[in-house]
Amino acid sequence: MKKISIFLLNLILVIGTSTAQNKKATPKPTTKPAAKTTTKAPVHTVVKQPKKEKEQRVEITTEFGTMIVKLYNETPKHRDNFIKLVNEKFYDSLLFHRVIKSFMIQGGDPTSKYADSTAALGSGDIGYRIPAEINQYLYHKKGALAAARDNNPEKASSGCQFYIVHGKTFTTQELEQILNSRNLNNKQTILYACYQTDSVQKAVSSLQQSGDKEALRRYMENLQKVVDARYAEEYPKAFEVNLDHMGEYVNLGGAPHLDGSYTVFGEVELGLEVIDKIANQPTMPGDRPISNIRMKMRLLK
Repeated sequence: MKKISIFLLNLILVIGTSTAQNKKATPKPTTKPAAKTTTKAPVHTVVKQPKKEKEQRVEITTEFGTMIVKLYNETPKHRDNFIKLVNEKFYDSLLFHRVIKSFMIQGGDPTSKYADSTAALGSGDIGYRIPAEINQYLYHKKGALAAARDNNPEKASSGCQFYIVHGKTFTTQELEQILNSRNLNNKQTILYACYQTDSVQKAVSSLQQSGDKEALRRYMENLQKVVDARYAEEYPKAFEVNLDHMGEYVNLGGAPHLDGSYTVFGEVELGLEVIDKIANQPTMPGDRPISNIRMKMRLLK
């Protein structure tokens, strides 16, 4: 795989910066002419509210207490898969095999049930993935239930491994930095993918050999516009800030840097203190708790 030269990256960044500086805000009127009004009798319409689908609850029992988890209807594939596995008693006696204080507690590795006390865990799976159901309104606040995954480009989830966010609190300045970093990484990914296509590589190579620096600059400027357009299309709400989410991260805590990368499909409604107790347990290298922490699950009616 070919790499972008330092010269070309610097050129793209310079072009992007100069383009942004040259844009001027379009002034908007501050007042509007008064609209003519006419008095009409109000029309009353009876609107029947759609019946909200009942959310399934799951009880997770550990030696440190019990958590009640609500599964989101907005993520039906993950919800239904989790319900299926709980019904099959799949999770009973499995371990919370990876625990990182101020981050998360993870479980669901089927090999953990009979694993040796020193075995490295986390690679066990059920043999299938679940398509990503990432939703901007379902986020990694403390107590969020989310699906673990490997580095597959589709962000598809493990069929069985999950984590529950422990997290920490953040300042608004830290949250802004996380948002900016996420947007920059996403844009760089699009830039690299665009630059590494055969057509772009061929065009850039030809212009470099010709020695026409002005033509190369114009080509890079147009390439930057293509990247900007693709970014706006793939991440239309990249710079939107949800004040409710920010408030949760500031006051309750969570792991905001995971937003947009993993599917959140539920949340702990009761038993947040259980997450604290598990997250504070001593661990060995590899983040496995020194003492086994087993779980048992059942569906609540």
